[in-house]
Amino acid sequence: MSYTGGSSQGGATQGGASEIDPGRKYGISLPNNRNKWTCIFCRKETNGGVSRLKHHLVGDSTSVIKCPTCPEHVKVELRDYAIKKAEERAAQAMSYEPVLNDIDGEDVESEPKQRANSTKRKKRGPLDRFVTSTPPDILQGRKDMKYVFGPPDKELRSKTCAAIARWFYDAGIPFNAVTYGSFKEMTESIAQYGLGLKPPSMHELRVPLLQREVQNTHTMLLAHKNGWSAKGCSIMSDGWRDSVVQKDIVNFLVNSPKSFVFIKSKEVSEVVKDATLLFKLLDEMVEEVGEKNVVQVITDNASNYVKAGKLLEAKRPNLYWTPCAAHCLDLMLEDIGKLEPVKNALKKCIFMNGYIYCRVSLVNMMRRFTNQHNLHRPAVTRFATLFITMSQFHIQQSNLKKMVTSDEWNKSKWPKEAGAKKLKQYILQDTFWRNVAYALKLTGPLVKVLRMVDGDKKPAMGYIYAAMDRAKEAIARSFKMKQEKYENVFEIIDRRWNCQLHQPLHAAGYFLNPAIHYANPADVSCEEVETGLYNCINRLVPDSETQDKVMLELDLFKKAAGLFGHNMAIRQREMKAPADWWSTYGSSAPNLRDFAVKVLSLTCSASGCERNWGVFELLHTKRRNRLAQHRLNDMVFVKYNRSLQRRMKRSDATDPILLEEIDESNEWLMGQMEGDSDNDELDDPVLENEDPTWSAESEATGAEEHTYATRGTKASAAEKGKGVASSSTQTREKRYGPGPSILSLVDIDEDEDELEIDLEPEAGGFGQDEE
Repeated sequence: MSYTGGSSQGGATQGGASEIDPGRKYGISLPNNRNKWTCIFCRKETNGGVSRLKHHLVGDSTSVIKCPTCPEHVKVELRDYAIKKAEERAAQAMSYEPVLNDIDGEDVESEPKQRANSTKRKKRGPLDRFVTSTPPDILQGRKDMKYVFGPPDKELRSKTCAAIARWFYDAGIPFNAVTYGSFKEMTESIAQYGLGLKPPSMHELRVPLLQREVQNTHTMLLAHKNGWSAKGCSIMSDGWRDSVVQKDIVNFLVNSPKSFVFIKSKEVSEVVKDATLLFKLLDEMVEEVGEKNVVQVITDNASNYVKAGKLLEAKRPNLYWTPCAAHCLDLMLEDIGKLEPVKNALKKCIFMNGYIYCRVSLVNMMRRFTNQHNLHRPAVTRFATLFITMSQFHIQQSNLKKMVTSDEWNKSKWPKEAGAKKLKQYILQDTFWRNVAYALKLTGPLVKVLRMVDGDKKPAMGYIYAAMDRAKEAIARSFKMKQEKYENVFEIIDRRWNCQLHQPLHAAGYFLNPAIHYANPADVSCEEVETGLYNCINRLVPDSETQDKVMLELDLFKKAAGLFGHNMAIRQREMKAPADWWSTYGSSAPNLRDFAVKVLSLTCSASGCERNWGVFELLHTKRRNRLAQHRLNDMVFVKYNRSLQRRMKRSDATDPILLEEIDESNEWLMGQMEGDSDNDELDDPVLENEDPTWSAESEATGAEEHTYATRGTKASAAEKGKGVASSSTQTREKRYGPGPSILSLVDIDEDEDELEIDLEPEAGGFGQDEE
């Protein structure tokens, strides 16, 4: 039996020139079976032609046994040849010119009917699946050259879109899902595949494809993780309870100047009450992220987390544990909500809002009088919902009064309803609106600070110290600096600030913020602020030699020497975000610059963890409660990180925070607050160009008189507490005592439980309302 040598020609290129396939040099083929080749190195016989022989030599396929004796230079030669052929095929695909006629060589002019149909899209055949996918630039070119490929088939597109919409309806997918970039990518990939696509099975979606997407997400996050060592990061932790399966889950995120990164969620049903086990959990997260990268660990203010944080600081001497600033401010608002005038105003707002929105005809009437504006409905949200709802009542005060005194109201069925009578009484009650004004004066600046620290984009570490001072000043000014009217609220604020929120990192950020440092040098040079700064340097800069350099460079910053005194640096102190300002003009003090950028890039709250609850609730419902914890974690990891990346791309993060907005926060919450009188709207006429005012209308209708409940309408003891601002933990009252009250008057009507406050028009004072 004779054999043909490996020098036979083959593999002619599509350009016409012949080229020797290097694989043929290293194999011997049978003359009567040219698909069977024998390797010249190991004498292994392979079936499948020269292509399978090359896979055997290179060892890049799991379906072919790798040649154990193939030289390395042979493998390199075969790989280079394969790359070259792939490039030639890609170049040929890009230079492909479509044929418009169905029959090659046909005289187009002799067949007008053939010419009319020549530009129609050709039907795809079974061989189209073997054609190379169209590159993205070619697809973009098709949009600009539709006259070459012919107009799209509208009927076929309509049928395809109907099928996609039908799947949306069957699966209950939100319509805004089509705005995701991945939806467009999916439809284009399906179109490129062509006929015969087998959709992924449930197993493929749950296991291999999910794991592949987890790996892709890890790859996407590598760029963020590489920046942690340069500018530091914060580990954020917050727990919640899954009501579907009754499990306690803790979310862990990492915040850095670049973005948020969701790391993992862990079930902690057995450890959530144990501070020692929580400490071990936090310590493991620090180890996973890298202790040298972590500047602070943020948790909520529960006692078990406080103890766990102290244990973590004891073990890790170069990082801080800090409580969530947003949670601290929320606790301040809840404590203020326990004050009698505030509690009663909230209770009445919740009743009126609920009564209106439970009756469609009343909602329509309210919208007609408020120019189609809605009252914000109270909802179980994280922060300040009740006070924002109350502000909407204050804004629509005049319109609501016009509604309940209008002919439309009097001719309707509502004057006969007991609940509507109560609604009208509240709206026309002077003391109710005075209590609303009192509550909004107290909470307006705090709500603004809460919005500042609750943001995702702008780091608030350089502003929170000054923001709290501004908030207290704004509250004092709203009461014309009469201390007796707000001193109990300042006690609430100081109690939360001193024992929870006041941290060395906040003091360091306050000192290093150029917009504050140079504008208020006396304030930042006090002992309290400088002590926090020096403690922060001592903890975050472990090397003593570097500490000395930082202290020397600190004098340059104080004196505005070097680049700190440049004209542009001076002009942009309040224009640029503090961390960006230091990165731009801090070259004169490189060691201090690195420390300042780390501090000023930090977040103050763990709000990002709380926003992750919605992702869990979306993926884990009562009907979908059999998801394993690891699979649920993978799905949340992919979805939440992709959502975070989309959110960070939508807006700019370099704008500085404006503390002046805190001074104007009462205007934002209450509408017009600039007048000398707190009750200007009470003096407005009921009808234009008429004498009677709302105050006279209130007195004439008896809105200020107490409502005495009869035996049949008297509220039960269980219903009295409904609608009152809730407290996030029952142990706070035991720890700090009940919230302070302004006056210890007890109202006659036990259904009202109202403490009436009088804000004098000129002095803004308050006292017992006249009978």
